Amino acid sequence: MRLTYIFAFMASIVLAIGSAISARPLAGVQGSAKVDFGRDVLPILKASCLQCHGAERKEGGLRLDQKMLAMRGGVSGADIVAGKGAQSKLVQRIVGAGGLPRMPIGFAPLSSRQIAAIRAWIDQGADWPDSASAKHWAYVKPVRPVLPKVKNAGWVRNPIDNFVLARLEKEGLKPSPEASRETLLRRVTLDLTGLPPTIAEIDAFMTDRSPDAYEKVVDRLLASPRFGERWTRPWLDMARYADTNGYEKDGMRSIWPYRDWVIDAFNKDMPYDRFTIEQIAGDLLPNSTREQKIATGFHRNTMQNTEGGVDQEEQRWLTLLDRVNTTCSVWLGSTFQCAQCHNHKFDPFTTQDYYRFLAFFDHSTEPSLTILAPDQETKQKQLQRDLSVQEAKAKSSPDDKAAAAKLAELKKQLGEIRGATTLVLQEKEDKERPSTFFRVKGAFLSKGDKVEADVPKSLTPLAPGEPVNRLGLAHWILSKDNPLTARVAVNRFWAQLFGRGIVETEEDFGTQGRPPSHPELLDWLAVAFRDGWSSGVLEYWSNAGRPNNNPPPLQHSITPWRVKSLLKLIVTSATYRQSSAVTPLLREKDPSNKLLARGPRFRMEAEMIRDNSLASAGLLSGKIGGPSVYPLQPDGIWDVPYSGERWVTSTGEDRWRRSLYTFWRRSAPYPMFTTFDATSREFCTIRRMRTNTPLQALNLLNDPAFIEAARGLARRMLNEAGHDRDVRLAYGFRLCATRRPTPGELIKLSALYERERKRYGADEKSALALLGAVNGKADANSLGAWWTASDLPVAAALTVVANVLLNLDESLTKE
Repeated sequence: MRLTYIFAFMASIVLAIGSAISARPLAGVQGSAKVDFGRDVLPILKASCLQCHGAERKEGGLRLDQKMLAMRGGVSGADIVAGKGAQSKLVQRIVGAGGLPRMPIGFAPLSSRQIAAIRAWIDQGADWPDSASAKHWAYVKPVRPVLPKVKNAGWVRNPIDNFVLARLEKEGLKPSPEASRETLLRRVTLDLTGLPPTIAEIDAFMTDRSPDAYEKVVDRLLASPRFGERWTRPWLDMARYADTNGYEKDGMRSIWPYRDWVIDAFNKDMPYDRFTIEQIAGDLLPNSTREQKIATGFHRNTMQNTEGGVDQEEQRWLTLLDRVNTTCSVWLGSTFQCAQCHNHKFDPFTTQDYYRFLAFFDHSTEPSLTILAPDQETKQKQLQRDLSVQEAKAKSSPDDKAAAAKLAELKKQLGEIRGATTLVLQEKEDKERPSTFFRVKGAFLSKGDKVEADVPKSLTPLAPGEPVNRLGLAHWILSKDNPLTARVAVNRFWAQLFGRGIVETEEDFGTQGRPPSHPELLDWLAVAFRDGWSSGVLEYWSNAGRPNNNPPPLQHSITPWRVKSLLKLIVTSATYRQSSAVTPLLREKDPSNKLLARGPRFRMEAEMIRDNSLASAGLLSGKIGGPSVYPLQPDGIWDVPYSGERWVTSTGEDRWRRSLYTFWRRSAPYPMFTTFDATSREFCTIRRMRTNTPLQALNLLNDPAFIEAARGLARRMLNEAGHDRDVRLAYGFRLCATRRPTPGELIKLSALYERERKRYGADEKSALALLGAVNGKADANSLGAWWTASDLPVAAALTVVANVLLNLDESLTKE
């Protein structure tokens, strides 16, 4: 905002401008809502103004980075007139009043919402707290807020609902009715396991009329081994997990034991603090176990350039940068990487902070760890015992050729035992305080002074007595004085369930991120997750006015840092259980559902779509863990120059393993995943963006893997639902959408089925091609022979119907 112009015209022109501005509505600022400087105004100044009006540049003599200097104004006098937004030159310049260039010059103009916020702030007295610059909400330690009182107390099931309902009542809105039982069952099953409910599970829930029927379902799902697989998937995006090194050569690596460790940690409900410590510093724990060492693979997921001519010292430097950036994104929700080259423009991090933080990781080596399966360990121990005995015999009888031969055979067998390998971190053995070299402007070759490991000065310091290494860093991240970690964690779990975080920018809690839609709720959840919480004797709720069909809420609790108890609290809330139907009023007032006046509804992620199609088709393997697999994909994806690797489709159940286990090649990820917004995992991804493109529909309609799933679903309709046409069609519909089809929907499906049955009855060759037959016979590498000659047109018609069912909006969307 270059205020270099002198307002010589003043007087009547200014008054006219002021009147014009005063007449404009305040877009985005409702009525007399109080504007918070730190939350609403300071981020705008940092993003759009301080480049020219900050500590480094003071165009027109104006500085907007400090209260006293901003209020004094520039060379033309005061630019902020408290109580008079229309007459403040700051407002006049950002709207381009009087024909003068609109600020900021050379950049995009401020939005109407931003302008309204600044003007309303000035109108309300331009309150600028002395410490506002250091008190962005995310850097203030959360405290548990008092639960707000609500009018419709009968709707409340747990404290989450108090915060949500209080906001709705303030906005003049009402919560939506509870979703139907089928919808609610499908929603919570997808959310907690990533898979649809089975027909048996649907029927059991629909007939269970006990008051705690839903809670029993939640407990069952939390105990399912599928839970760990579902919640590992988003973690692998953050951990940038892949089965290859990246870069052009993109050679293969073995690190799948780390993925299996994450699955196991979620299934065992490992406390989040322990989950964090073991991944950052498992090797530094006293008497660290093999599993704790495997956990450090989190930071071995960095890319590795092994091509000829690469400067390996610089390559290692790039991995260190990635570890710093990933750690701060995952646990602190911070764009710390901005401080690699210069002091952060918006958040309180300096380049010195960055390199001191990096020093924690510059004191580690990168070995491989061999892991034997239980049967291999047993065999190895037995061979070692036998070898010891045989060596003694050979020593006592050096001329005994039989003993020598036996000894050689035992050594050979021992050498043939080769377990899996995985990549781990290991601290250097010297006791020096970790240090590294500062890099001027972030350039690898521009070494500066040596700096010692430490945490950002703007946040809480390392606790006295903590070791200055990765273990001390992990403890600092989990400190109760760290304002970010618990907030970032609960926000991320919330986003997985609702499709949007309480802070929408999950990756950025800084001043350029979106403010929380429900700040008190975020802090309540953060403190409860970190410190624990119990409903006790239900002192938080009143049963007054509670309708008969809405029984009193059950007792709840959150064990400190326990993910399962946090998720249970969220999914048993009335907020989560609402119908996702959009009314005209909600479409107008809250189209994005930020106020949570309805339940979540959004398209499932790539892996969940594929897993659901396999589950509905009865093909999904239940095998957990192990090396990555190669499911069916289009030919040519791996035809990469200079690479001898080829995609060989897995056989048997590995062909239909859960998507979590699909081999992930950074230079050529599984194509269906990328079509549905998965990333290459070259770098940490906190939040996938959801897109909607024609390629997605074409993928699901024509991809050989999804045609195969359609055949599997058709086989189930043919073999599991009797001989009645409509019963078969309704059965397939329930497998995909959980609910039964309406009469109108069944009529349309029946018409499609009859048309296709007649067509394939007259075209046996096309029917066989659709069913994947090879030379007129069932493909043994796929589903095998699941139809008879007389069933051929029926099986083909059911396959077409199944393809449609798997592509229904309800099949791809979490309602």
